[in-house]
Amino acid sequence: MPGGVDYGEFGGSLPAIASLNASYSTTVSLPSPHYLVVPPGEKKVISDVRRTFCLFVTFDLLFISLLWIIELNLLALFRFLCLQLGYAALRLRHWWVIALLSQNAFGYVLPITSFVVAWLETWFLDFKVLSIEAGDERAYLAAVNAASERASMIYPRAVSEGQFYSPPESLAGSEEDLDEEGLGRRAVSPQEKELVRQGKEAMAVVEQILAQEENWKFEKNNDAGDSVYTLEIPFHGKTFILKAFMQCPAELVYQEVILQPEKMAQWNKTVSGCQILQRVDDNTLVSYDISSGAAGGVVSARDFVNVRRVERKRDCYISSGMATDHGAKPPHSRYVRGENGPGGFVVLKSSSNPSVCTFIWVLNTDLKGRLPRYLIHQSLAATMFEFMAHLRQRIADLRSTR
Repeated sequence: MPGGVDYGEFGGSLPAIASLNASYSTTVSLPSPHYLVVPPGEKKVISDVRRTFCLFVTFDLLFISLLWIIELNLLALFRFLCLQLGYAALRLRHWWVIALLSQNAFGYVLPITSFVVAWLETWFLDFKVLSIEAGDERAYLAAVNAASERASMIYPRAVSEGQFYSPPESLAGSEEDLDEEGLGRRAVSPQEKELVRQGKEAMAVVEQILAQEENWKFEKNNDAGDSVYTLEIPFHGKTFILKAFMQCPAELVYQEVILQPEKMAQWNKTVSGCQILQRVDDNTLVSYDISSGAAGGVVSARDFVNVRRVERKRDCYISSGMATDHGAKPPHSRYVRGENGPGGFVVLKSSSNPSVCTFIWVLNTDLKGRLPRYLIHQSLAATMFEFMAHLRQRIADLRSTR
């Protein structure tokens, strides 16, 4: 392997990835064509921008009610205090205080404010709510059509189960691994076959996400050039996608992130621990992951149970996965049990320069608990950038010790 890295056996080197940082990520693969192709009726009942508009209207009601209370009660109290001060304490002999406080200038505040707020609501509905929802609808339909077209090209005929098998130390689809197929660990029981199916399903969803890169919505980037995108996935909601350029061979990232996640806690401070619960076959395992807190302690530690599938292909390394249930790790009162949707890590090789690669992290997670959605989204993007900083430092440390 490049750089003299000894990867060892896959069975002994593939534990789990955990955390707001690592356990968010699960693994990558190609879902069946129908998985992302759903009718528009499957989308959210109410969009985020429409929900904001409804909150704005509620604020209008509360604000006008508050103004009414202020005008009738607080202004009356203010007039009372001024008159008592003027004619009881100061013993004035002129009527100018009464004349000043009897002016009805404040009586215009309520209708004028109501008029202004009503026009703001109209503007917000016309130029924000309806336009954004129309744009989201067009993007959604474009994604569905693109997925349908790609599905017809990717799945022109029925695919045998054997075509999905890929021993970890051989290239997926290569001729040399055909003779060895069936020599490794294989799923036997119905439970194991279900875990394998879940791993392949996650792999399929991630690869369709990768195929729709033109529909990714840019969110933010950092000084290192890393970018975070989002994509709405039917049945799973918003998916975060980190894309970063790495100045190192793809095999090195493959070893540190995909093959040896049990060592991630040594260099990634957001990972508290990870444990392999079951090795299903040569490509599939079940992991138990524990994440550290995030957002300055606002988000407490979470634990995750994930099924993971790892494949090597000619031009990339893929690790995909999603949440599952396992009797060895039922929910514990010490942690809030999070749930990962389809996601994972992808390491793309460079065809022109083997010393560089592109790293992609597809993250779909539900942290559970009573957390504001905006706080979760902000913490996820920050966590992804922090993960890349730790990963680059890890790669630099490995190179300096050689």
